[in-house]
Amino acid sequence: MSDNSRTHESALQKTAITPATHTTPPARFSHGVRKGNLLQVAGQVGFLPAVDGQAPTPAGPTLREQTLQTFANVKAILEEGGSSWEDVIMTRVYLTDTAHFAEFNEIYNEYFAGLKEAPSARTTVYVGLPAGLLIEIDALAVLG
Repeated sequence: MSDNSRTHESALQKTAITPATHTTPPARFSHGVRKGNLLQVAGQVGFLPAVDGQAPTPAGPTLREQTLQTFANVKAILEEGGSSWEDVIMTRVYLTDTAHFAEFNEIYNEYFAGLKEAPSARTTVYVGLPAGLLIEIDALAVLG
């Protein structure tokens, strides 16, 4: 790597993104980070919009409720960062139960039916999440 390209890379500002609808993260990370034309959305779950003084609350007990809210939370970060689902090139989906895979695919296909092309490459894995949470999604967008 040349000195010139190092200077260019370090000149790109890294901007943390936290929409007003989101609570402050519980550790030292951001809901999203934009650097140059890249926007990385951190893993989002199905919490309802933040209310001052109240703990985060899941959108509901069902996979559908939590998935739709999770999509809304990812979308809010994308928009705050100057992006949209059209710019997303990769999503990672974390489910807590393998039995949810088919239902998630139905919800996913319905949600993205209006896009001109598939929203992104996608990876789906199974994980443990805090009690009551069924899904987490992160996304990588390339702007411009």
